[in-house]
Amino acid sequence: MEQFRLAKHKQFGASSEQPDMNQLSLFNEAEQTAALTAPEPEIAEVKAHYRKKTRLTTDKRPEDLPVEVIEHELPVENRICPDCGCSLHKMGEDILEELKIIPAKAVIVRHVRHVYACRRCEASSDHVPIVKAEMPEPVIKGGFASPESIAHIATQKFVMGSPLYRQEQEWKLSGILLSRQTMSNWLIKASEKWLEPIYGEMKRRLCEHQVLHADETTLQVLHEDGKSAQSKSYMWLYRTSGEAKHQIVLYDYQPNRKAENPEEFLRNFKGYLHADGYDGYHRLPGNITVVGCWAHARRKFDELLQTIPKDKRDSSDAAKGIAYCDKLFRFEKQFALLSPDDRLKERGRLSRPLMNEFYAWLGSLRELPKSLMGKAIYYAESQRKYLERYLLDGRLEISNNRAERTICPFVMGRKNWLFSNTPNGTRTSAINYSLIVSAKENGLNAFAYLTWILTNSPNLGRPGYISKTEDFLPDSAAIPERVFSPKPNGEKPEKYAWEEDA
Repeated sequence: MEQFRLAKHKQFGASSEQPDMNQLSLFNEAEQTAALTAPEPEIAEVKAHYRKKTRLTTDKRPEDLPVEVIEHELPVENRICPDCGCSLHKMGEDILEELKIIPAKAVIVRHVRHVYACRRCEASSDHVPIVKAEMPEPVIKGGFASPESIAHIATQKFVMGSPLYRQEQEWKLSGILLSRQTMSNWLIKASEKWLEPIYGEMKRRLCEHQVLHADETTLQVLHEDGKSAQSKSYMWLYRTSGEAKHQIVLYDYQPNRKAENPEEFLRNFKGYLHADGYDGYHRLPGNITVVGCWAHARRKFDELLQTIPKDKRDSSDAAKGIAYCDKLFRFEKQFALLSPDDRLKERGRLSRPLMNEFYAWLGSLRELPKSLMGKAIYYAESQRKYLERYLLDGRLEISNNRAERTICPFVMGRKNWLFSNTPNGTRTSAINYSLIVSAKENGLNAFAYLTWILTNSPNLGRPGYISKTEDFLPDSAAIPERVFSPKPNGEKPEKYAWEEDA
């Protein structure tokens, strides 16, 4: 019955795991739940007033949008008063503003390089010097792809989740016959030649950090040597933690889920690695300390709670297990503004005693091993040494939710394009996702960032262009202001759809 109710909930129920504030009432220590950094509230007298009811909206328009003004005036012969026949004068204006959308258009950029020769040498010398004007190198030699076109295709696929066959149809509506095979070749060639060196430098810098997060998700690759089209491959994710000043996010395609994959990727890394309960992470070398995820431990109790009738949930052991976990997360919210050292002290004062109480409570329960409660208890106890490790350092986090949120762009894209055709295409996807998501994490506009890279990379070192590969990283000071995402009214850029879903 538990399995039946859980399957029914997964199919028809809500997927949110937001904490129930009623469950926190199991613990009533006011001094432990008080916010440590919140200032004392000020009391002010507010006079009664009336306000016109308005519709709440989050729509915003950039202040620097160009304005097209259309004047609507009465003809001169109609400017006569209908009562007395005198001429009318302008007394005011009514203004109506509309947001006009202009679809993207394509143009041909024709580079004409002038070639010069000496007339005197042509007439009197056996050697005629030829001088050519400077012209930028193309992003793909022998092709007609521009940096903007490749960046647009990549952004549409890896940000908007639009597969190449849909983009092919969209180009066709504009009268442009651009096949999906051509677009795929452009992405692969640009990635291998210009984006992969940046990916390698990002990987080197990622491994220099002391706290990382990791996660993985499945992927289907149709033409993979030695594997059927229906078999599973994996996309691994590695990223910096919240303590890093600049964020780096890297995706890594691998044909399997073996522990050798993170071991090879993190060969030069030494420090803490946030991960879920997958046993492959626990077989990493001793220089990597794996930190468990309390969100996964809480999820086991939440799954059990969904199988219990609503009138019995509040008094169930599942609700109490969730309440323990929620209080640990509540502490972390209070500690968010503290320094790592102060956070470490507060965790020792509040979180550790509560965690010990939680495990003592688990030890007093007697449940069947194969029941959902038995599985929740087993997971929490078997993962205890990993779950407790976030108490070792104030820079560590209580969960691996940061990695799970970051892998959402790939998962949301996979729902649209379903599978990859070849390993080369999958590696291209991993590199593009790495640069695009890292750019977004650092406040950059994905399209502008890729365009800037593909414009400068073929001309690396030439006057007027970027001089070294390190300058292309998302945290580089060489990135021009136009590459950053606009912030309407000084606020943060809007979230992508996959962030809202997460």
